Amino acid sequence: MKAKYLVATAAAGLMIPAAAMVFSNTGQSQTPQPEFLNISNVPGTETDFTKAAESTVNSVVCIKSYVNRNQQYGGNQGYYDPFGMFDFFFGPQQPRQQQPQQKKSEPVQSGLGSGVILSEDGYIVTNNHVIDGADKLEVLLNDNSTYEARIIGTDESTDLALIKIDAKGLHAIKIGNSENLRLGEWVLAVGNPFGFNSTVTAGIVSAKARSLGADSHKRSKIGIEAFIQTDAALNPGNSGGALVNLNGELVGINAAIYSNTGSYTGFSFAIPTSIAAKVIADLREYGTVQRAVLGIQVLELTPEVAKEKGITATKSGVYVAGVSDRSTAKELELQEGDVIVAINGAEIKSLPELHEQLAKYYPGNEISVTYYRDNKKITKKATLRNTQGDVNITKKGDFSEIGCAFMKMNKESLAKLGVSNGVKVTGLKSGPFRNAGVKDGFVIIEINDRPVRSSEDVEAIYNQIMRDDNNEDKVMILKGIYPTGKKGYYAVNLAE
Repeated sequence: MKAKYLVATAAAGLMIPAAAMVFSNTGQSQTPQPEFLNISNVPGTETDFTKAAESTVNSVVCIKSYVNRNQQYGGNQGYYDPFGMFDFFFGPQQPRQQQPQQKKSEPVQSGLGSGVILSEDGYIVTNNHVIDGADKLEVLLNDNSTYEARIIGTDESTDLALIKIDAKGLHAIKIGNSENLRLGEWVLAVGNPFGFNSTVTAGIVSAKARSLGADSHKRSKIGIEAFIQTDAALNPGNSGGALVNLNGELVGINAAIYSNTGSYTGFSFAIPTSIAAKVIADLREYGTVQRAVLGIQVLELTPEVAKEKGITATKSGVYVAGVSDRSTAKELELQEGDVIVAINGAEIKSLPELHEQLAKYYPGNEISVTYYRDNKKITKKATLRNTQGDVNITKKGDFSEIGCAFMKMNKESLAKLGVSNGVKVTGLKSGPFRNAGVKDGFVIIEINDRPVRSSEDVEAIYNQIMRDDNNEDKVMILKGIYPTGKKGYYAVNLAE
């Protein structure tokens, strides 16, 4: 699918009637000014980017990812940003450059991205796709010092990851509130495009709560639909870098561009701090993100839907198309046909805005929801729940809801089974896995045709299945092998 865009140009032949031309400056007008126009003689406010640039450039790092040689296909490597999951925006990736043959045991560079220092002791946020699949991570600071990083937690849904280096006295960035951003406000993007360290570009906020469309969601596997859209120039290598306001405060994590060439062509997208701040805090404390959901199936309230359903009291909002059992929506007594217009007083005009507001809360938080029913406004309070319908806090590797745990396999164990990846089922007890016939020791190679290498992979797939309110079939299709060599295939019903 090719990206489409409009190009506006000030070309010869664009004629403007002379009577419509008005020239104004601090001196005398060059042409008569029509009386009906309020022409200001005050010059535009000067904008100084130096303060924001100087205060943030040392808070942004370069991240190089490496993989073991035996995991490469074709043996070609090169400097490219792992924006491959953003094919919808980038189109084909740049061809990799041929590198000399290296020993199998020697890791080779597979990607290049950026990260933002969050604390003086070395916590760094970046995009999940920057570090995904890496066997080694190398972090280069602005002063050219280099550290090896370890992964604290990842969240595929928001494309965010938290990593840590062993360092002290780092330049931690100040976190700002992305909800305070206004359209047209100046912002700076700081990162490492094409490997050029500490590069700063400027632009304005073009849109907020921007959805990139259902097709992009499907192809990029990213659930976030509330991006900050800017015209600050981003290129491969900017992934995971900082979007800051003129106070030097972090307001977003740069994640994607809209392009069919792989290079910047006009629009960039960043994950707002209203979402990122909570994800980062959850990854640091729990190792996984605590998500609250309403438990509804929704549609955008378009003019066509409003006309069909006879909705006249509001022109915007989120139309409720269905309500799940054991959900917050049930407690709110929401029904099909209701239109949600606010959460805790924050206006909801679209589905991305609903996602952005819900992302701020935890299971167990009480919220008020304002909605229209039969063109009458109603406000009710209820307690948010997680995807399992309760308010329990989950921790990394905690799969009590499916009745087992997962153990990472070392290379020797995998080699004996003749497979290249997999996790072992252990601690099996009552739950969907046992009900499906899975037994202790089963090595899961794939879930729903996706390769599995760690418990984090299982968790990511599980969360994606449970989060999809439009899919009533909550099923994991397992493909794997037992230590005896016997192959196994299981359909695990997560709705049980």
